[in-house]
Amino acid sequence: MRASRVLAPAAAALAFCAGVGMAHASTSSEVLPETMGMLKHAISIHTSEGEHQVPVLAAYLADKLKAGGFAAGDVEIIPVGETAALVARYRGTGAGKPILLSGHMDVVAANRKDWTRDPFTLVEENGYLYGRGSADMKTAVVVLVETLIRLKREGFKPSHDLILLLSGDEETAMASTRELAKRYHDADFLLNADAGGGTLDPTTGKPTVYEIQAAEKTYADFQISLTSAGGHSSEPNADNAIYRLARIIDRVAAYQFPPMINPITRASLHATGTHTPGPLGAAMIRFAAHPDDAAAATTISTDPAYVGQIRTTCVATMLNGGHALNALPQSASLNVNCRIFPGTPVASVRGTLIKVIDDKSASVTVLPPPPVDSPASPLRQDVIAAVTEAVHQRFPGVEVVPGMSAGASDSMYFRNAGVPSYGIDAAFTKPDDTFAHGLNEKLPASEVAAGLEFWHRVLMHLAK
Repeated sequence: MRASRVLAPAAAALAFCAGVGMAHASTSSEVLPETMGMLKHAISIHTSEGEHQVPVLAAYLADKLKAGGFAAGDVEIIPVGETAALVARYRGTGAGKPILLSGHMDVVAANRKDWTRDPFTLVEENGYLYGRGSADMKTAVVVLVETLIRLKREGFKPSHDLILLLSGDEETAMASTRELAKRYHDADFLLNADAGGGTLDPTTGKPTVYEIQAAEKTYADFQISLTSAGGHSSEPNADNAIYRLARIIDRVAAYQFPPMINPITRASLHATGTHTPGPLGAAMIRFAAHPDDAAAATTISTDPAYVGQIRTTCVATMLNGGHALNALPQSASLNVNCRIFPGTPVASVRGTLIKVIDDKSASVTVLPPPPVDSPASPLRQDVIAAVTEAVHQRFPGVEVVPGMSAGASDSMYFRNAGVPSYGIDAAFTKPDDTFAHGLNEKLPASEVAAGLEFWHRVLMHLAK
């Protein structure tokens, strides 16, 4: 079924390629076996933090690119600590500034004993591909690599250089991302395969909306710390750092930042609300029209998938306290992870936390790396047109709207460096169906062939 599903789009792509003077264009079905073989190998490499395997994957992909027609001088592995970044330049005519293509090779750690299947063995079962990185985001990385190799085989000569930038620690410190942004900020724009994408109705499986990620929230960790004199546990007193921290935790948990909206979230909430049944969908539509509708904001905020679309969110993620089982604690600390609405200064969030904590003895420290303010990118009509054409080739009439990620991606460093950045993941998935970062991560198997077709069409449209 997967092969037949891509016959019509592939035929259309062939006609499109012929229209720009190319002698031959391969189809997605022709390159799919090679792509799946590459993905199987990529999944098998443990590229989580501390495993020192990102350079191994980078070398494997570099060899594939060079075997596929890239000059050795156009493929570079950049060591960054125990990880690495991979850069591949597809040279064009130089008529325009480079177009950057972004993704990451690292994954979140996975414990085999907790999974139903081996997380580092690609398994296709019941229409899904299972494995760590299947959704986030080795499939997209492999599809990008395969698409560039395919364009080389077809003899495509872009007007812009296409520069593939694969980071190696997006899930952790993002040091490789910062290095890439320093080196490659003189660009027309960036397309990030790690954000945006299509949504399927959870009941019918039909496509509802496709979002181009044009903004993301600022990531910041705050450490709240308390100290006390301590002492023997047989002589308790009122100055207990753990008890004081417990009261602070309750205050942080009870607080909600005020609702916010911008043109990007307004468009995405209205579009998503139109296809979301029940009170949640109605609340989205009302809030998009009237951001001061407190009842609508409350309804949206009860859903973990959407609360981040309308507020800055801060949540306790790690706790530490005490130094001995039989001693009063001399210290206690809490990590509060915040995802900050675009345009909101990090300092103002820290100030709000200090007020909420209401304990002058507590220190509130911003943890490294320093948070990066990432302004929303302008909505470029050429990018919107290219993505819309590719989406409609597969799903005619599906609404394409701008969106904001509640999390963080590599795009934030490029936006901060002045490069307009757009998340355009090719995949259509049901909400909360991929278990990215979680147990038994999976992706619909259909999205590999679909991704090959999507990226081929988008790049030929934008770089022709």
